[in-house]
Amino acid sequence: MPHADEPESPGTRPSPALVVTVLSSVGLVAALCMTLVVPLVPQLPQLLSTSTATASWVITATLLAGAVATPIAGRLGDMIGKRRVLVATLGLLVLGSVLCAVTDDLVPVLVGRALQGVAVSAVPLGISLMRDTLPPARLGSGIALMSATLGIGGGLGLPLAAVIVEIADWHALFWVAGGLGLAGLVLVAVVIPESSTRSGGRFDAGGAVGLSIGLIGLLLAVSKGGEWGWTSAATLTSAGVAVVALLAWGAYELRVRDPLVDLRLNAQRAVLLPNLISIPVGVAMFTGMVVFPQLLSAPLASGHGLGLSLLVAGLTLAPNGLVMMLMSPVTARISAAWGPRASLRIGLVIIAVAYTAGTFLLSAAWQVSLVIAVIGAGVALAYGSLPALIMRAVPTTRTAAANGLNTLMRSIGTSAASAVAAVVLGASTVRVEGTLVPSMGALQTTLLIAAGCAVLALVVSLAVPNLPEPTEHTEHAGDVASPAPVAVTVVRGRVLHDDGGPAAGARVTLVGHDGRQVAVAPVEADGAFAADPGADRPVLLIAGRTGAQPVAVHLAPGQDTLDRPLVLARGADPFAAVTEVAGTPPTAAAAARCSARS
Repeated sequence: MPHADEPESPGTRPSPALVVTVLSSVGLVAALCMTLVVPLVPQLPQLLSTSTATASWVITATLLAGAVATPIAGRLGDMIGKRRVLVATLGLLVLGSVLCAVTDDLVPVLVGRALQGVAVSAVPLGISLMRDTLPPARLGSGIALMSATLGIGGGLGLPLAAVIVEIADWHALFWVAGGLGLAGLVLVAVVIPESSTRSGGRFDAGGAVGLSIGLIGLLLAVSKGGEWGWTSAATLTSAGVAVVALLAWGAYELRVRDPLVDLRLNAQRAVLLPNLISIPVGVAMFTGMVVFPQLLSAPLASGHGLGLSLLVAGLTLAPNGLVMMLMSPVTARISAAWGPRASLRIGLVIIAVAYTAGTFLLSAAWQVSLVIAVIGAGVALAYGSLPALIMRAVPTTRTAAANGLNTLMRSIGTSAASAVAAVVLGASTVRVEGTLVPSMGALQTTLLIAAGCAVLALVVSLAVPNLPEPTEHTEHAGDVASPAPVAVTVVRGRVLHDDGGPAAGARVTLVGHDGRQVAVAPVEADGAFAADPGADRPVLLIAGRTGAQPVAVHLAPGQDTLDRPLVLARGADPFAAVTEVAGTPPTAAAAARCSARS
């Protein structure tokens, strides 16, 4: 077997079907852990000998850990290897599951649930590994399925957990999760080749701390606001800390050399809008999982409740996850035929229609199954298209971090769904047999809010630009589009000092035909560099480092490998004019000089 950091040779490369199966399976396991304890929520205070408010941290701990870990794991995956980080996150999932399985004490369970939450980063890491591993013909369906596992896990997690709790001790939930996680870890280590696409650079520890503080404050305010009181000191303090921390973090990220999150890249419309859309899509996806269980389990005496057991209610909701799984290849076909924007918009329309119709289809279990299944179809289309849109807009060396941020946006959406549902459902209740249950009006209002979120996302999606596939590039002259040379996948070369030694620590900047920076790559210890320009066609490479005079070279159309190394003169004035090599236009030299000064 090849070394963990080396790509496998074509002869030993696993089949695309096997890659998709393994990566989607681990994504599903990670998603299952997010909803694993939901059937236990009413029993947790007794099981852990604590109060109801304290027991709720068993769910909150997983949410917070997942939100913090996802962007960090994505950046580490881009830097040191996606498979390596994926294996590490699955190892933490197994450790956390075993910790929960062997104890009845609150603190170890909270720690174990936090470790399980880290594994949600398996989804963006898996999507990025698919981009680096799968052939183009299989990539669309693979990404659609992997992305949908976040919803599939929620849809299948509830009935699976209900069955386990019905037939075994509650600790069995965690033994099952640990066993599935261990199986996934072994399969990833044996089957999935490591990606050779790396961004290099240093890990932004300051950015990780700042983002973690901001996210924890934000998610605590959102997820605990209903319990603490929306105007309580705890909620307002959490929100205030989040605002201050995120603003300071943003200012810091714009200055740091290797940011945890490339804000300039993520501020581009092609990346920003899909991420913003992910929030209302997350709200729409999770609202059904909050509202329908309460309807199904409410007593018949309420006049609208269906009085089902936990197990039957879970099975009633199972079509949601099953339909998501079946819709993944459909998402890929629609995206291949009309583009991922079409898949996204069709999915959002389906979600909006399903939730609106659902306000009238609440009188029988089969109606709820039908509505939740149609919602699942819409969510699968929307979730499957979002990573495809983002990966068209970012270099391959940043895919894990970009998808990690997108997954984070979805998590914020699901947290907001829980908070909004808690407020609306708690505002209008009826007392039945000594228990307060949401009124029919409150249930319908919550469903309409989810429909409104889908409509909002649909409106925003109209502004998402239609980018070409990463292997294509189009130049526009007026209103007429004409094909340009195909963009290279990765630009490679070497940078040396004038004494012949490797210029380790230098950086190479790629500049597009319009003078805009399209990628930056670090020079490794042996002097080699590899830079991914994404969908842009670079025409100029600029190499430089502190204490050396920058040097630039002009790339020929379609060129992806330098035929000679770039040589830096040590001790030269770093602000001197850039050495112009044959074929480098004067305007490019000026751009290089500006880049060197910056």
